[in-house]
Amino acid sequence: MKLRVLGCSGGIGGNLRTTSMLLDQDVLIDAGTGVGDLSLAEMLMIDHVFVTHSHLDHIACIPLLVDSVGFMRDKPLLVHATAETIEILKQHIFNWKIWPDFSEIPNAAQACLRYETIVLGQTVNLGGRMITPLPVDHVVPAVGFHLDSGEGSLVYSGDTCSCDALWEAVNRIDNLRYILVETAFSNVERDLALRSKHLCPSVLAKDLAKLNRDAEIFITHLKPGEVEITMQEIRESVVGYLPRMLQNGQVFEF
Repeated sequence: MKLRVLGCSGGIGGNLRTTSMLLDQDVLIDAGTGVGDLSLAEMLMIDHVFVTHSHLDHIACIPLLVDSVGFMRDKPLLVHATAETIEILKQHIFNWKIWPDFSEIPNAAQACLRYETIVLGQTVNLGGRMITPLPVDHVVPAVGFHLDSGEGSLVYSGDTCSCDALWEAVNRIDNLRYILVETAFSNVERDLALRSKHLCPSVLAKDLAKLNRDAEIFITHLKPGEVEITMQEIRESVVGYLPRMLQNGQVFEF
């Protein structure tokens, strides 16, 4: 399996793109603004979008993607999300007011978009590529993802605050190689991080102390303007690991 980072920032501006990753050629893990850098040919190859949660920075390009290439495809784009997230997308995005309902275009029988419900802990097997939703704790219903090729695994937290269940699940992964974990705020904004259910360096350090696997750790979802201070605080807080900042364009093979 090959995962390419299309966007990993907590905001936009300059070369910053919000969260999205391309698994092999045909699967998106979240669909933030980074999707917009793909060519039309690359977008045509995408058959699946796995969504962690409904916040705009993680779903912004789903409506534009299906509008751009939906009529060029011979099968619908499959959006995999929890029942709660699917309902939010239906009510608040694909509602004919914000965006057309592509699950009815051109008609319900031959739609450009279809939804597939995922369930916490239940693995979706795409030709031997195993994708399992993991427990996280955010202000809206959310999951992380465990991506497993059989030879190696990568965990992506999505958006979360401290969550014992997440680290318990991660500790059960024998072939773990990489962890992509969010840290959206610096310690100065710890109160905001807790209210909005994100991590800050001091809380991240406590959560990583629960990890008993040897893995490379990368930090995602850093806020523009706070990257340097947040990474400095992570280096000063975390013991036993050397987390690095996730980079746009970075590729993981496992």
